[in-house]
Amino acid sequence: MAWAVVWLIVGIALMIAEVLSGDFVLIMLGVGALFGAGADVLTGNIFIDVAVFAVASVGMLVLVRPALKRRFLAGTGHRTGIEALIGARAVVLSTVDFEAGQVKLAGDVWSARSLSEHHEPIKPGTSVTVVEIAGATAVVSAEP
Repeated sequence: MAWAVVWLIVGIALMIAEVLSGDFVLIMLGVGALFGAGADVLTGNIFIDVAVFAVASVGMLVLVRPALKRRFLAGTGHRTGIEALIGARAVVLSTVDFEAGQVKLAGDVWSARSLSEHHEPIKPGTSVTVVEIAGATAVVSAEP
């Protein structure tokens, strides 16, 4: 039973140390140590405890850690603010050329200009795609 306490202390210490590293390795080893503590309570054999610790730790590192890293480090995948407007559709309200114009974008009226100065002006009512946001101006391209 003394080894169970040692495994428990090691497991908790590793989990606390994970807070400092943030790499999801120590937490996996800490969980393995908790499995080792459980094995000691059930068997009382240190060799079985070490084997359970090793198998549980390797299993967690190989199977669980990659999924956790993907989930926590990938982010939400949602664009916000100006980034969310790139690629959005807008409707031309007043003729848009390389210099000026207005579009209705995400429910608001935006100043707009055409992406290329060589194209024809874009007529009101035309659907366009926002290519970039330059300051408070939406740079748009006519849809094919």
